[in-house]
Amino acid sequence: MCSGVGRCCIDALRSLEMALLTRLRELEVLTRPEHPDLTRALAARWAELPAHVKQPNQMLGRRMSGCEGTHGVFPRCNLACTPCYHAKEANRVRTDGDHTELEVDRQMALMRQLRGPGQHAQLIGGEVTLLGPHDHARALQAMIRHGRKPMSMTHGDFDYEYLEALALDPRTGRPRFKHLAFAGHFDSMMFGRRGIKKAHNEAELNPYRRRFCEMFQRLEREHGVTHYLAHNITVTPRNIDEIPQLVRDCRHMGFRMFSFQPAAYIGNSARWKDAYREFSTDEVWRRVEQGAGGRLHYDAEQVGDVRCNRTAHGVYVGDRYETLLDEDDPRDAQALEDFIVAFGGMDFDDPRRGLVAVRAARAVARHPAVVGSGAAWALRLVRRLGGVRTIRREKPKAITYVMHSFMDAKDVRPAWELLQRGEMSDDPKILATQERLQACSYAMAHPDSGTLVPACAQHSVLDPLENLRLRELLPLHGRAPA
Repeated sequence: MCSGVGRCCIDALRSLEMALLTRLRELEVLTRPEHPDLTRALAARWAELPAHVKQPNQMLGRRMSGCEGTHGVFPRCNLACTPCYHAKEANRVRTDGDHTELEVDRQMALMRQLRGPGQHAQLIGGEVTLLGPHDHARALQAMIRHGRKPMSMTHGDFDYEYLEALALDPRTGRPRFKHLAFAGHFDSMMFGRRGIKKAHNEAELNPYRRRFCEMFQRLEREHGVTHYLAHNITVTPRNIDEIPQLVRDCRHMGFRMFSFQPAAYIGNSARWKDAYREFSTDEVWRRVEQGAGGRLHYDAEQVGDVRCNRTAHGVYVGDRYETLLDEDDPRDAQALEDFIVAFGGMDFDDPRRGLVAVRAARAVARHPAVVGSGAAWALRLVRRLGGVRTIRREKPKAITYVMHSFMDAKDVRPAWELLQRGEMSDDPKILATQERLQACSYAMAHPDSGTLVPACAQHSVLDPLENLRLRELLPLHGRAPA
């Protein structure tokens, strides 16, 4: 009898010990700066990058596994743009909330599997607000379930009532999102906007840009839902010279990012109206710098291939712009390196602030040099901003300037076909296109094949056939045949 009781006690203690060890292991994983799935995804991303982008300041594979976008979820749009990157069949497809949620869920599940948690993903297709606000919310919730940080891509031509209905739970009237991220695309090559069917210049759109920002500011005042707003613009020979004034006019409206996309020959060829290759990307960037009021240090950080992406993080103190990282200062480069070594892909946006603090402590413990280089960097930044008094007087506002240069479909098609066969071209132009595709920072998921596809390949090669299939599945009028 005693022997049986003893064995029961021993078994209970062993069970308790196993439970405690399991909980400690879970706690150890939970407090790592990086989730193990993200650590694996970053390593895989770094391994697949071409050699020419594996630089010390490369963010892919070290800080992030890449940006993400949806495809084939709501291809229709109610404005007309020149150019338009979507195939001409896109506007013959019905927008359907159930289809959108299902496809977003499938695509984001693959992204979570291959890219790890905590990555930025764009809810993009045609015009997102053609979805009803509840269907829009369902799609965002699906993205969040899979550990994505969603951003809705829109032309911005919607009302506050739509935004409020999206943000609030209709059953309770309370916010169903604590934070919303939107990118508004505004440029004078867009036709059909309410109140201004055709803009003759970029300045005529400023009231619409301001109204867009003010809707989100009102939502935060009334309901406490915070926001992050980006401004997108396609650059063509028609509006390139307006960029400096556009940036000066809009940089204090409430946008946190300005994204410039030199036009490419992708999508609906009926809307190719200009010689888009008349100017270089350097010419675009110079005009952005003129508007920003300072030099934009895009060589401080690299995201993929610099021929595709330029990114410059900065701060405004009043109208004065200063860079966060000086690309000519090796001390800033060392501070960035120490930060990446210490923190890697750590997610600082996690709402569990105590957990973030523990993760940060572990990150510092594994690479203490980050404290010294980080403190010195912060001191240099304060000096660049004009000192403590200036910062107290003029609250600094973070700003990001980016340029995304898409490639022409005629180059992407052969480059992609060769890559699918595992071949590299001996044509310098096609080889350069292949290198850029291999280093692409912006991918779209194909759950049926378990693959990720660069956005340029998606729009140049896959969209036309995909939209033909969607026309059958989601006919514009009526239901699909049984």
